[in-house]
Amino acid sequence: MTTLPCRIVWFKRDLRLADHAALATAAASGERVIPLYVVEPGLWRQPDSASRHWRFVRSSLVALDAALRGLGQPLLIRVGAAETVLTELAGLLSIRAVHSHQETGNGWTFQRDRRVAASLRTAGIPWLEHRQHGVVRRLRDRNGWAAQWEQLMAEPCCPIPEALPAWPGPPPGSGSSALHPALRGEPLPDQPAGLAAATPTERIQAGGREAGLRVLDSFLETRSRGYASGISSPGRAWTASSRLSPHLAWGSLSLREVIQASRERRAALRGTPASPERSAHLRSLRAFEERLHWHCHFIQKLESEPAIEFHNFQRACDGLREDSFDTDRYAAWVRGETGYPLVDACMRALHQGGWINFRMRALLVSFAAYHMWLHWRQPALHLARLFTDYEPGIHYCQMQMQSGTTGINTLRIYNPVKQSLDQDPDGAFIRRWVGELAAVPTPWIHQPWTLSRGQQDQLGCVIGRDYPEPIVEHVQAAREAKARFTPLRRSATANEEADRIRQRHGSRRRPAPRVRPKATPSPQRSLFENLPLPDHETQR
Repeated sequence: MTTLPCRIVWFKRDLRLADHAALATAAASGERVIPLYVVEPGLWRQPDSASRHWRFVRSSLVALDAALRGLGQPLLIRVGAAETVLTELAGLLSIRAVHSHQETGNGWTFQRDRRVAASLRTAGIPWLEHRQHGVVRRLRDRNGWAAQWEQLMAEPCCPIPEALPAWPGPPPGSGSSALHPALRGEPLPDQPAGLAAATPTERIQAGGREAGLRVLDSFLETRSRGYASGISSPGRAWTASSRLSPHLAWGSLSLREVIQASRERRAALRGTPASPERSAHLRSLRAFEERLHWHCHFIQKLESEPAIEFHNFQRACDGLREDSFDTDRYAAWVRGETGYPLVDACMRALHQGGWINFRMRALLVSFAAYHMWLHWRQPALHLARLFTDYEPGIHYCQMQMQSGTTGINTLRIYNPVKQSLDQDPDGAFIRRWVGELAAVPTPWIHQPWTLSRGQQDQLGCVIGRDYPEPIVEHVQAAREAKARFTPLRRSATANEEADRIRQRHGSRRRPAPRVRPKATPSPQRSLFENLPLPDHETQR
């Protein structure tokens, strides 16, 4: 059995070759590299995991394996606990180091990484974790955080290795075709054990790097023109938004290459003749980059305080909602049967397509938290399973922000009727996803309960029979929620805790100097291709 020295590159939420610091560093060592992905049944049994996540990951892994084979070394697939898999490989190979990116995942992956670190220490194998974006391990405070983020984003992207030497096969003439035991991978499963199967109607965006590059190109070239004006609309946002979030969450694209590609596009636009269209396009791209700044800002909060996945940011909020959780209200919210058309349309669209725009996500959470008075933890798990782009750091911070438990943010109580009138004025999005209301005329589509009984009979949509009555009276529910929060937020204890939270997690961002990217666009970027419209008959 060969004991040639090698390095393991453990892929996790970084399913690409480009701008991959762990792979680039391992390859630069001159030693053989074994790319590894571990299908972890324990991870996929977690309550925030879903089949749509695995479908996106699986297609990304297929693409990653094909790209690695082009470099001379396929992706090694193993199924089991990561610490067990790595220990087994250590008994078969002379592993000089394990390389991976730093991961800010959920509580399960945090504990898994502790187990992996302990087992590798016992085996005497260094574990080299590389940064892949602006999150900083063991950060003491946020002073200077924005500046280091800008510096990292302006650095050149890590190059793709030219080749990965293939592992030596059996000696010529030996008559043996057996692989080295360490390289005997397992088939990529259609579904990890214990993970619920996808529903027949479930459709998600396609995974894999090439799909991500097509989405990036179509956004920067054309779709971004409508970004600023379209991202709040639940209908227009399907194409006006970048739609890059799943590729950033699972790592088929790096945040740095997206930032740099956007800045290069802006630079190219500035070189074209001035026009109102050019100005609007530049404003939209600037707005897009502003939101990319917040990506790492929120993940950093979970990195610095992992408990916020499970507990209120502001512990003064403990007990505020937990003991009064109404399971019937929660079930109606999950089904999209609250009696508020836009809320229900958003939930049903999520069940089908695995994505909804940010403002509608905020509406769903705000309605659950304030109007239905549901503690955020169970809604967070349900939405995590629905979001193809589930990113724990962003997800739990946003759940708490929109629920009022951060202690440092303004209470955002979205009026479900006003949002419906503002963001879906003609009711097209509602009619598409809430079929019971398809025949309701526009003047009543946002508040169908105001139709007379005669009108309801005529339209074939009787409220309380064909479509639910409003589960709460939204104005009164919002008033009661404010009344419950007011004394808490005014208390000395809550204010002292808010100061602590602000000091540890508050943004320190100042206007940053314009830094031109130091890297050229990835040579793998495809030509322009439009993202498909959100048609039921197409794969998204």
